[in-house]
Amino acid sequence: MNTVIYPGTFNPITNGHIDLVQRASKLFGKVVLAIAYSERKQPMFSLDERIDLCQQALSHLDNIEVCGFNNLLVEFAQSKNSNTVLRGVRSMKDFEYEIQMADMNRAMTPGFETVFLTPSDGLSYISSTLVREISTMGGDVSSFVPAIVLDALNERIKS
Repeated sequence: MNTVIYPGTFNPITNGHIDLVQRASKLFGKVVLAIAYSERKQPMFSLDERIDLCQQALSHLDNIEVCGFNNLLVEFAQSKNSNTVLRGVRSMKDFEYEIQMADMNRAMTPGFETVFLTPSDGLSYISSTLVREISTMGGDVSSFVPAIVLDALNERIKS
């Protein structure tokens, strides 16, 4: 079974992320959603909360594993018997950064591959950062995230 790793902070998971996972689940035998610990980014949700939200948002798919990680991506991928990572690219800026990361990963681990997917129509403008900013300012993000994430955002903002 070929396994692809889809890494990110998923803070929070958006409809754009879910679109990529759904599409990748048709291309690969297994998709591992690898949620980075990433305290450097000061996440709105803890790692455990992000894992839980992602598991709930992706529960309709049967070839998905959601887990956290706090080491090099190439090491994490090897621990999951994978040499392939999935990255979404929304813009040329994303692509320039992602190609640099792909080259670095391949330099560290020969044979390590990166697969790029672009968002489906109408999803390229969605980012976790914008969702957080809009929601903290009282804006409606219901069309950008699953209902479970919307509820979690609303609860976090209230507290």
